[in-house]
Amino acid sequence: MTTSTTPEPSPAPPLLDLHALVVAVRRRRRLWSSMALLGLLLGAAVAVLLPPPPTAVTTVLVVHEDDQPNDTGTLIRTDVALLGTTRIAAGALRSLGSSQKPEDFMRDYRGTGLTNNLLQIDVTGDSDAQAVARAKALADAFVADHVRRMTEAAEAEAKALLQQRDRMRDELAQVNEAIGEREPESDPQASASIESLFARRALLNSRIADFDQRAAEARTGTPKLIAGTQIVDAPRAVRHSLPKATVTDAAIGLVLGLVLGLAVAAVGTVVADRPVLRREIAANLGASVIAELRRVRRRPPWLWQLRRTRAARERLTTTLARTVRGSAEPVSLLELGCARSTGLIALDVARALAAQAPVVVVDGLPGRDLTDSAQEPGGPAVVGGERAETVPHGTRRLGVGSVAPGTAWTDLRHLGTRTVLVVRAGHGSAAWLHTVARQLADQRIRVLGVVLIDPDPRDRTDGTLWDGPHTALRGQDEWPARQNGGGTSHTVQAVGESRLRTERPPVTAARVPDSDQEAR
Repeated sequence: MTTSTTPEPSPAPPLLDLHALVVAVRRRRRLWSSMALLGLLLGAAVAVLLPPPPTAVTTVLVVHEDDQPNDTGTLIRTDVALLGTTRIAAGALRSLGSSQKPEDFMRDYRGTGLTNNLLQIDVTGDSDAQAVARAKALADAFVADHVRRMTEAAEAEAKALLQQRDRMRDELAQVNEAIGEREPESDPQASASIESLFARRALLNSRIADFDQRAAEARTGTPKLIAGTQIVDAPRAVRHSLPKATVTDAAIGLVLGLVLGLAVAAVGTVVADRPVLRREIAANLGASVIAELRRVRRRPPWLWQLRRTRAARERLTTTLARTVRGSAEPVSLLELGCARSTGLIALDVARALAAQAPVVVVDGLPGRDLTDSAQEPGGPAVVGGERAETVPHGTRRLGVGSVAPGTAWTDLRHLGTRTVLVVRAGHGSAAWLHTVARQLADQRIRVLGVVLIDPDPRDRTDGTLWDGPHTALRGQDEWPARQNGGGTSHTVQAVGESRLRTERPPVTAARVPDSDQEAR
């Protein structure tokens, strides 16, 4: 009796990996740091090259008739809006004797409500003296307009009250005339009519007195409003400090540039979908990361970086030389985004192998930098890819090629049937890494492992795949069956190999870090 177990499906990856996003943004620090520096320089340049115009400021106390302690600022906002009208601007220009249009002058000043009764006026000009004169004329024009409006409102209210009083007096005269025409009678109904007329006369007299009092109060309150509305802070020129303005604008530009740079880096990372973590690169290529190495740069590294890089390269050379010696088939190094680093690694490995047997490096990289480079006496020979067939069969070959876009996939098998991929972290997209894995599987080129160039130093993810051959969708698991025949034996052999892979104890992939930490 046989039982079969169905493997549990692996959990779906998250739509947005925050860890990978943070790592990718940190790796693009040149972008956002450059934009932050650019914002800093632009802010400082704006402060120096575009200084603010001469400005004067004044403060006006505005007293309203309907002032309330719980006012939310509606009245002062109304005053700010009135300040920005052509009537106020035209009055200020008339006092200045200027021929400037009110519409143009309105762009040179602004009002700000400080409290419910304090209005601040900021005015610019060609000079400090002109700005101060403009501010005084504008404040005087606003106060005069406010006083005029308050006076007109009080006069209109008093006039309306007096008109009501005059109508009451006319009605009172009619009531008095009606009372004078009546004669005393003993009729109860006539007595009641006379009493109602007397009551009406008393009410009219009371209302007339009330209207007289209210009209007087309306006129009395106007002087208080006029006296309370005044300029409490005389117009003065605002002093600008160039160093302070430069520092402030530079800080604002730095923050804006940094935020914009981080946003651009994050959006570009999500859109490009370029894996940077060992876990992602190993999963997309279907092969384990066997070593890491710092990217070879054009500029000379610092002394401590040179020592660490040299030690890491020596460990990587030892690992790859052991892999090439243990392989019965030709081995190649295929690069993606790091042709210079791959060429140097190939030369180091060839020198290590040349100590035991002759080695020829077959250069299939784009360009002829490796082939045309000066060869050391007694070192490994370097030939171009077109001369690979002329290499003697007894000589060990080490192929060097590329899997970048535009690669001739059918030529890669001539470099070696087994390969080690040298991939720069964050260079290729996830879709292209899948394409590389499938194309190598179709060409029956077994991937022994991945050498990661320029890894993230804070990456702690695992780059080892225990089921690596299953990741490439087709080709790799089919070679043993095709080479050994067909039929039921093929299935048995594939199942046996799968069982061996499952039961084999895990072996941790060697890692060559770019620091002094131990390889794991």
